[in-house]
Amino acid sequence: MRLQGKVAIITGAANGMGAAEAKMFAKEGAKVVATDVNEEKLMELAEEIKAAGGDVLAMKHNVASEEEWKAVVAKAVETFGKVDVLVNNAGVAINKNFATMEMSEWNWVMDINLNGCVLGMKYAIPEMQKAGGGSVINISSIGGIVGMAGSSPYTAAKGALRALSKSAAVEYGKDKVRVNSVHPGIIVTPMTADSMEAAMPFYSMHTQLPYLGEPEDVASGVLFLASDESRFMTGAELVIDGGWTAL
Repeated sequence: MRLQGKVAIITGAANGMGAAEAKMFAKEGAKVVATDVNEEKLMELAEEIKAAGGDVLAMKHNVASEEEWKAVVAKAVETFGKVDVLVNNAGVAINKNFATMEMSEWNWVMDINLNGCVLGMKYAIPEMQKAGGGSVINISSIGGIVGMAGSSPYTAAKGALRALSKSAAVEYGKDKVRVNSVHPGIIVTPMTADSMEAAMPFYSMHTQLPYLGEPEDVASGVLFLASDESRFMTGAELVIDGGWTAL
């Protein structure tokens, strides 16, 4: 019960890493506010967590909407009394470079992968300050550390999120609000499924371990950052990439 008594908001919780995080957090005693645009899958997740004895509130949520962020945080406080943890997990990707992308595509990726995280922190951190502290975990990517060809909007957003996490850590550290970023490598999720078969030789060549990551591999790292075990960590990067960035 490493999160006993904590209230955690997790975005993008319907599938992949977000779903693994929500289930793991609930198992460890957290009251989970799970959000996603995919309402059907989200409700299935909520039922699974409840059936296992967990405490969860599921809300349909577009992270690019400021009004919806206000509603999610307000409902979390109304239902559970506070916010201790925010996991900015929701993300999208397009395989485009600068020359081939439309600006509408660029703006869409930025709205979800970066601006959505800004909004989450804007409204969740004041509640953490009221509660005497908290932990923000921003899910970035190895693309926020090293260049990845053919995915310029995604890597730009994830790199900005890495830097933003450090800035927020400095700004709110004295309030006992910790902000860290997580940088997964190739994780087998619905978001990577379409490219997985064609890109497998490339992925395998760069991943030093003889297997790719699973959502639970990332969720375990996020759990550590959400818990008091990481009480002296802020402004840090937790890389979970099977050795990709070790080269």
